[in-house]
Amino acid sequence: MEKTHQIAKRFREVLLNGTWVANTNFKDQLQNLHWEIATTQLKSLNTIAILAQHIHYYINGINQVFKGGTLDIKDQFSFDFSAITSQSEWETFLSKLWHDAETFASLIEQMPDEKLDQVFVDEKYGTYQRNIDGMIEHSYYHLGQIVLIKKMIANNLGQ
Repeated sequence: MEKTHQIAKRFREVLLNGTWVANTNFKDQLQNLHWEIATTQLKSLNTIAILAQHIHYYINGINQVFKGGTLDIKDQFSFDFSAITSQSEWETFLSKLWHDAETFASLIEQMPDEKLDQVFVDEKYGTYQRNIDGMIEHSYYHLGQIVLIKKMIANNLGQ
């Protein structure tokens, strides 16, 4: 299980506590962010809140599979979320994101290394390894967007 422990560590780095690849992570970028900044719309860009919810959507969907359930997520619904309208709602969402991200990492750690080479739900989705790596890469992609959007908002507000 050495390999699964290393992969779980990589996932935690992008979501919860790392600085190795991007010098930041989701938690660093979001935990003290005011909900009005998180929901600020810049032109046609997704909001920070939508990007965070998008990543959470995939984490939850994959967690369900890791726990023995079905794969029910669909790309077409991966940006459809109720609006966040208060700091309380934002903080509640972030708590879920941190909890579910830690669950994701813990479920990876519990896998035997051999599981990584097995088919993930259906052959068209590839292996567990491919899907976990894809989740990490997808998270870094949107983390970069979040960092840039935060800078753009700060510049627009004269900060």
